Amino acid sequence: MQYEITLPADYDMETTIRRRVATRGHLLDAFPGLGLKAYLIRERGEASPVNQYAPLYLWSAPEGMNSFLWGPGFQGIVDDFGRPEVQHWTGLAYLDGPAADAPARTAVRRRVPVADTARPAAAVEAALEEARLLAASAGVVATALAVDPRRWELLHFTLWEEEPGAAPGDRFEVLHVSAPERDRLRRDRQW
Repeated sequence: MQYEITLPADYDMETTIRRRVATRGHLLDAFPGLGLKAYLIRERGEASPVNQYAPLYLWSAPEGMNSFLWGPGFQGIVDDFGRPEVQHWTGLAYLDGPAADAPARTAVRRRVPVADTARPAAAVEAALEEARLLAASAGVVATALAVDPRRWELLHFTLWEEEPGAAPGDRFEVLHVSAPERDRLRRDRQW
């Protein structure tokens, strides 16, 4: 699940967003049903055309997502920024990388449309193999693969220990990671 809050070009990311994550990010460090939340930002002019707060969640149980969306945590976002569109996908895989114990500093999100002529099962199997190869790359903390069958789009999401260089996709700075049930994601890595 991910929502993106795009902010004005002159928005004070330091005072508002960075401070918000620094003071509130730990509140989900023990949230039931949350496998992993990466608090992500992009800043205009730093490899991004926009200022954006765009946290990404990997839920270990749908009840956790429901509890969050209908509870006080998400209501705080709505109260402060308005109600964003919440994107959600069906999880296909979660894999730890060689840097699994390191703090994540960069996240890369890559969206790949599934061609109209492609067999869905074959496209998913090829994406799973790509995720396995990516997960073995030096510097990878973790990678996840999901699919949106409404739009027929695959989502590759990778946390990196450092800036990954030429990895294609949208780049985000990771401000904090809450991962109370990350072990459940590993155990249930193929949904």
